[in-house]
Amino acid sequence: MANRIEEQYRALLGTLLENSIEKSDRTGTGTYSVFGRQIRHQMKNGFPLLTTKRMAVKTMMTELKWFLKGDTNIKYLVDNGCNIWNGDAYQRFTYYTDESTSIDRFIELIKTDDEFAKKWGELGPIYGKQWRGWFGYNKNVEPVFVDQIANLIEELKTNPDSRRLMVSAWNVGELDEMTLPPCHYGFQVYTRKLGPLEIIEQAKKDGLWKDEIPEGMTLSEVQKDFKTRAISLMWNQRSVDTFLGLPFNIASYAALLCLISEEVNMVPDQLIGNLGDVHLYSNHVDQAT
Repeated sequence: MANRIEEQYRALLGTLLENSIEKSDRTGTGTYSVFGRQIRHQMKNGFPLLTTKRMAVKTMMTELKWFLKGDTNIKYLVDNGCNIWNGDAYQRFTYYTDESTSIDRFIELIKTDDEFAKKWGELGPIYGKQWRGWFGYNKNVEPVFVDQIANLIEELKTNPDSRRLMVSAWNVGELDEMTLPPCHYGFQVYTRKLGPLEIIEQAKKDGLWKDEIPEGMTLSEVQKDFKTRAISLMWNQRSVDTFLGLPFNIASYAALLCLISEEVNMVPDQLIGNLGDVHLYSNHVDQAT
């Protein structure tokens, strides 16, 4: 039986197939498009790995780690078997050079020639750069780099009810330096206190619950590792390739939510996606039907 997120995804594909408009796009392929949709998933119902297509989980995890490292060069990805950004780097290479190097040779050079990789593997200030080193100025007009992920973790630990628990990749001043402006351009997290029964249920799930207080221990000592808050994540996406990209995005942000929740000792709660231009490429129609 399909879980709720799978039902939402299939319904979205159905809408694109039956009640959408045709639009042109930068690739020249053509799309069927709708605007403004939202999907929700309760993490307690399981990890939202869709089964409508084969999911390259290692590739997804490698890219997420790359983002969190603050890296923007495909060298790390290529060395770890993740090839989803190869085409963007190669397109930049061919744009700025007159060389007739094939993409296979290009990737081989990325793997084996450090100087070549440093110059041509770079994608500009995309996700990782913005997450871990947003460029700005302080009051003395001196350059500063803001680590949004570190700030988010610190704020979650010290002020979990804040309404400013956000990370943005849409740095307007650097968009023209990016190989590809971010599709999923930001996310926000939200926490809440767990109810007493939720705390007990989670403690049992974590193997921390004890029916009796062990001799020599206090109640507070028994409960010190109990999780008392739940954390939700909502990401915003301007452009959504529903057939190929969206299942990947759902799983990636679910993994990010799990990583953050582990770091701040909270329970993953809701995963929410706000989707802008939701589209199906015309050459994916047969596969999506």
